[in-house]
Amino acid sequence: MNHSRSRRFTESPLFRIKKPFNLLRKTVINLDMKQVSLTLKPVAPFRLDYTVWALRRRPENIVDTWEGRQYRRVFHLNKAVFYVSVNQPEASGQEDPLLEVKIKGERISAPDVKTIGRKLTRILGLNIELPGFYEMAKKDRFLGPLANEFYGLKPPRFGSIFEALINAVACQQLSLLVGITLLNRLAQAYGEVFLMDGGRWAYSFPSPEALADAGHGKIRALGFSGHKADTIIEISCITANGRRGASRFDMEAAQELPDEEAENMLSSLKGIGRWSAQYVLLRGMGRLGVFPGDDVGARAKLRQWLGIEEPLDYAAVRRIAARWHPYGGFIYFHLLLKNLKSKGLILLSTEKKEVYA
Repeated sequence: MNHSRSRRFTESPLFRIKKPFNLLRKTVINLDMKQVSLTLKPVAPFRLDYTVWALRRRPENIVDTWEGRQYRRVFHLNKAVFYVSVNQPEASGQEDPLLEVKIKGERISAPDVKTIGRKLTRILGLNIELPGFYEMAKKDRFLGPLANEFYGLKPPRFGSIFEALINAVACQQLSLLVGITLLNRLAQAYGEVFLMDGGRWAYSFPSPEALADAGHGKIRALGFSGHKADTIIEISCITANGRRGASRFDMEAAQELPDEEAENMLSSLKGIGRWSAQYVLLRGMGRLGVFPGDDVGARAKLRQWLGIEEPLDYAAVRRIAARWHPYGGFIYFHLLLKNLKSKGLILLSTEKKEVYA
């Protein structure tokens, strides 16, 4: 298939990825090369807690963890395992944010530090500018209070399209809690482990190679249906083979396509329907205009937010989300946070700048 440059995905003028972007502001390396400290400078406004909770979705998540004021995650790079913690100091405000990052590993190279910096940038949306979103919010009676409540949120993304696909499969037609529980079991069974201070274990998200070699029966034993086990193995094999240059399906090629073409490409994978494809577009590719219209929970949150009494179908969600184009997906994250906060599942600081009062 020939995809000309003119048909590739292009950023909206209302949200931008800041380029060039020098994130690595300060790096301190211990002589034993087992710990590296660095400072990252996100694009303002930014709040780490809001962004991490939009990424985590539930407090039970053991891959993307939140302890106190720190985001923590294990990365597996080039057969090495690294434990990374990210903190936004209290003195760092939303308008002039700084992040303190610590990387622990048996041996850490300069390329490892740069790769982890790039991955954190992707996962936490550190280089995303949203000039149009806040301007739109100032003029909208629904969006203004919502944007104000979670001011500083950035759109998070999973670490890779592969990770987004496996998350989507795990959560298909299940409650979010059950989906996260299944993903935790995958991480504990097939992720890399890092022994933390105090004797606790931390887990990375499994690699495609690990899941490709797991076998149908072992994945089913974790609680997945036979259909989901087949899908996980097939996607893992495709991704692993792609890394070896032997796949006829280039997972990352979808990143270059417009939304509709990317959705069609993802939907051609076994076990990936419209909801899963749109979930990956938003959470794996950062397509902020995509509000997954088949998400039953998201529909309920949208109805409650807007005070709509009648049920919403897919077409109705599309029509409503079009009002805030190209930020439907970003509103999806806001509504997720609002729901988590209302249920007392997360504890967020109340210290924030009132921008739309």
